[in-house]
Amino acid sequence: MYVVKSPLSDSDLKTVSEALQGALVDLVDLSLVAKQIHWNVVGPRFRSVHLQLDEVVDTARLHSDTVAERASTLGVSPDGRAATVAQTSGIGAVHEGWVKDVDAVRALVDALGAVITRMRERINATGDADPVSQDIFIGITADLEKHHWMFQAENG
Repeated sequence: MYVVKSPLSDSDLKTVSEALQGALVDLVDLSLVAKQIHWNVVGPRFRSVHLQLDEVVDTARLHSDTVAERASTLGVSPDGRAATVAQTSGIGAVHEGWVKDVDAVRALVDALGAVITRMRERINATGDADPVSQDIFIGITADLEKHHWMFQAENG
């Protein structure tokens, strides 16, 4: 059932919808990973890392909504269900239990790096198919790369 008709051709819509769905899953998972670590971080840098993790959560949640609404705008039903996120996210598993601040930072560097790599692939894939979606991916990637830089500097 199509409720909203996309202005894109079928082939472009397929490319863009796959990119949007992948981005949605990665962003939802990034917010969950960052929040899980946020709740469990311990160590001398607890407070600064704890607060920095919430900034990532806020960024991921904001952008996940933008991505989901872009998909809806194009007539594609976004899927942010837990099972879908668990099956298709590009982020690796997170350590269970308490996490030392240095390990928390390392985990976020890895998670952000994985999402950024996939986001850059989406930028390339959507350039011709839908520059509007590509622009969204560019903005998201810029924000994630800033977080990535800041977390890398934590353990510099």
